[in-house]
Amino acid sequence: MKTEKPLIKVCGMRDAENIRSVEALGVDLIGLIFFPNSPRFVDTMPSYMPQKEKRVGVFVNADVEQILQTAEQYKLSTIQLHGDEPKETCNKLRSEGYHLIKAFQIAEAEDLKKTSEYNGLCDYYLFDTKSSGYGGTGKTFNWNVLQHYSDNTPFLLSGGISLASMDSLSAFDHPQCVGFDLNSRFEISPGLKDPILIKQFINRIVTR
Repeated sequence: MKTEKPLIKVCGMRDAENIRSVEALGVDLIGLIFFPNSPRFVDTMPSYMPQKEKRVGVFVNADVEQILQTAEQYKLSTIQLHGDEPKETCNKLRSEGYHLIKAFQIAEAEDLKKTSEYNGLCDYYLFDTKSSGYGGTGKTFNWNVLQHYSDNTPFLLSGGISLASMDSLSAFDHPQCVGFDLNSRFEISPGLKDPILIKQFINRIVTR
């Protein structure tokens, strides 16, 4: 991990006052999930939205035009592709001026090979726990696998991160790891985050 303050992304938010509370903690990115199969699916716009530069829309194998329409409606700055989207989708979204995060499901070193196809197309990668679905497992994977990652694109670490992960996070070191993605382990219920837990994580991660 680099010495500067890590990026903190809190994903799966949809309640207006909860968004306001979490934003006030100084997190860098707030993710809204536009995948209908997710229990955190955003089907109506919250009455309060974070600053535009913090808004990340999460999509899974969605049509490009649908992504662009939603991005315009919600004034997103960043789009996270969490499915099996081809590099052509990244090219199109970048040409429209959006920042990009591409998620990859990781279980073993072999899973990292697919990142090379997206070199130069994304601002960040996000490494999540491999599952039969698309994220949301609440489980971690073996982070030591990421020592096999040697591309230039920086990444966010995801997958079941919690306060109980602090010792493991302190021991984890990779020059391209620039931050963490927090979700289910910081929830009161699906889509409703616990600001106290998130604050504790932020305080501990920056002083470790």
